[in-house]
Amino acid sequence: MAKEGPNWDGLLKWSLSHYDGTRPTRHLSEEDRKWFAEAMQSQTVDVVKRLKEITQVMQTPQQVLEAHDVTPQDIQDLLDELHEHVESIDMANDLHSVGGLVPLLGYLKNSNANIRAKSADVVRTIVENNPRSQESVIEANGLESLLLNFTSDTDMHSRTQALGAISSLIRNNQPGIASFRIANGYTGLKYALESDSVRFQRKALNLLHYLLQENNSDCDIAIELGFDHLMMHLISSIDADVREAALRGLLKLTEARKECSTCGSSIEKGDEKLGQILEDRIKGISLMSQEDLAAAKEEKQLLKSLWITFYDEPPTL
Repeated sequence: MAKEGPNWDGLLKWSLSHYDGTRPTRHLSEEDRKWFAEAMQSQTVDVVKRLKEITQVMQTPQQVLEAHDVTPQDIQDLLDELHEHVESIDMANDLHSVGGLVPLLGYLKNSNANIRAKSADVVRTIVENNPRSQESVIEANGLESLLLNFTSDTDMHSRTQALGAISSLIRNNQPGIASFRIANGYTGLKYALESDSVRFQRKALNLLHYLLQENNSDCDIAIELGFDHLMMHLISSIDADVREAALRGLLKLTEARKECSTCGSSIEKGDEKLGQILEDRIKGISLMSQEDLAAAKEEKQLLKSLWITFYDEPPTL
C-alpha cells in the first residue's frame, strides 16, 4: 500500500526565494498571496482526501482486505500514517467528520495485538487536549472498548496503550472521569499496579495521582481498594519514576485522611512496615553519587514529607 504524502517542493522553493534569513521580508504582491493561499489549501484538501481514503480501508471487512493481499503490517503502516495526520487538532476532528472515528475504534477489537495497540495510540493523540474529540469518542462508546483492553487484553503492550488513551480521554473531562469511575476503572488501576510491567505501573500511578487531585473524595475509593499498601510496596521499585509516583500518591492519601476526621486508614501512624521501607530508601539515597543524588531530589523531598507525616520528626537524610 503506497503512501502518497503531500509534495511540498514548490512551497519550499517559494518560501526560500522570498526569505533567506539575511534580509527583511519583502511585501508580497497580490499574485504571490493568492498563490500561497491556494498552495496551502491544496495541501489541506490532500490531507482530508487521504483521511477519507484511510477511512475507506478501515471500513472494509477484514476478509475483503485479505483477499486483496492486505496484511496486518499494511494496516499498522496505515495507522502510523493516520497518527501523523491527526497530530493536528483540526485533522483529528475531521477524522470523525469523514466517518473515520468509528472504524478506528473498531480496530481496538482487532485480533492482531499490534493493531489494537496502534489504534489505541491514535485515539490517544486524537483526544489529547481536545474536548470535541473526547466527546465524540465517548459518544461512540470508545471508553468502554479502551477499558476492556486496559483490563483484559492478553497483550501487555496493548493494555498499556489503552491506558494511555484512557488517560488522555478523561483528562480535564468530568463526564469522562465519572464514566471511568462507574465502570470500575479504579479496579483496573489496581491490577495495573499489581503487574510486573514498570511502564504499565508508571502510567497507572500518573493517572491515579491526577484523579485523586481532581476529586479528593476518590481517595476513599483508593483506600478501600488497598492502593495505600500497593504504593507502599512500589516505594521500593527499581524504577525511579515509579518510586517517586508511589511516594506522591501515598502522601496524597495520607493528606486526605487528615482532612476527614471520621475516615480511617489501613496504614496507621508509626506503622513499622512503612517505617522500614522508608528507612531502606533513605539509606539507598544516602549511598548515591552526587550526580544520582541530584536526580533524586524530588524523591528525597517526598520521603522527608512522608516520614514527618507518620513519625512527627525529620528523617536523617
